[in-house]
Amino acid sequence: MEPLRLHFSDIGYMAPELTLVVFTLVLSVMDLLMPKSSSRNVLGWLSFVGLIVAGLFVCMTLNPVKSIELLHHSYRIDDFANLMKLMMLGGTALIILSSIGMVREEEIHHRGEFYYLLLPATLGGMIMASSGDLITLFVGLELLSITSYILVAMRKKSGQSNEGAFKYVVLGGISSALVLYGMSFLYGMTGSTNIAEINSILSQNIGSFASLAYISFFLLLAGFGFKISAAPFHNWAPDVYQGAPTPISTFLAVVSKAAAFAILIRVMFGVFGIGDLRDSSLHHDAFLAITVLAALAMIVGNFTALRQNNVKRMLAYSGVANSGYLLVPLGAQLAIVHFSNFTEFAFYLLAYILMNIGAFIVFMAVERASGHEEISGFAGLYYRAPFTAVAMVIFMLSLSGLPVTGGFFGKLYIILGSLAGQY
Repeated sequence: MEPLRLHFSDIGYMAPELTLVVFTLVLSVMDLLMPKSSSRNVLGWLSFVGLIVAGLFVCMTLNPVKSIELLHHSYRIDDFANLMKLMMLGGTALIILSSIGMVREEEIHHRGEFYYLLLPATLGGMIMASSGDLITLFVGLELLSITSYILVAMRKKSGQSNEGAFKYVVLGGISSALVLYGMSFLYGMTGSTNIAEINSILSQNIGSFASLAYISFFLLLAGFGFKISAAPFHNWAPDVYQGAPTPISTFLAVVSKAAAFAILIRVMFGVFGIGDLRDSSLHHDAFLAITVLAALAMIVGNFTALRQNNVKRMLAYSGVANSGYLLVPLGAQLAIVHFSNFTEFAFYLLAYILMNIGAFIVFMAVERASGHEEISGFAGLYYRAPFTAVAMVIFMLSLSGLPVTGGFFGKLYIILGSLAGQY
């Protein structure tokens, strides 16, 4: 095998990722040199600028004539990766923009760290979206995970935050171990970590490795199920969302979930969903398991949310249900009558990101005014802030999927697609 090399001409394709690296280093040094009494809002604005610059670099590589593959196909620049990157960068930018001036010192004790740690977390998600190799993919996954653990624990004086962070670290470590264990089976069967090569070799030898392939798939599904907080792998989400600072809860609900779905699509379609494996029982059973997980997430998420009095916990269970909706296009496979899987997924994910960020921003304002996180804080909101109340109603209607909101059309397209494929 020829050695992996990154040529100087390839650096331009990595400009979005390198931009976040440079801004992270600059902001961390600035935070160290700035007096403790100085406002950290300037770091927030610079983080926002870094995300916008990275987004512009992503736009420059949109609609390539063919996918650009770096490091022996380990890193891919294609429309799927670019669209997911833009969603993650846009979501993080909105979160930072909404938190500037809203985050109090007692909420986050080190606001400088809060701003510049969001950049490597987003970088991890971008690496996951472009990964064509299991090793690259796992590096991005751990970069996102480790920075998220730190961000969740930033309310150092809160016992609830410490409990949520500890649960997140332990269960997150277990899920990463499951993913790594599942990947090790794929490497053992094929002798490669490249996703395309794994699919090709596994297709030719599925008869010899059928039982190991099933074990690998279910290990990966369990690990990724935790990352997207789909039932029954969702128990960490309510406690972590409730304990974390509100902007971090928003980040976990939208950006981290989008990155997890990017890695799920890369692996499940790239390994089990294409090529000669489509004629095997493994392909059928694998995507059937995904549809079962989708149905379970929808049922558990929606019904459990009905019993919640805390807004963060309610939105956490809403995220569980929405993970189920987003899994449907993935579980519906690619068929002659259903080639719009990714279109349905992308539309609903975009709507989900916007309506979730909007709901969390309104909640942040209500929480600051009422001093607590209970639903009762919204009582009389229309008389105090009518436009804010109307905005929250629209976001809730969209999350519920009622006409004529983005959430309604997103769910409608997913349902029509599943009907077309007779699911």
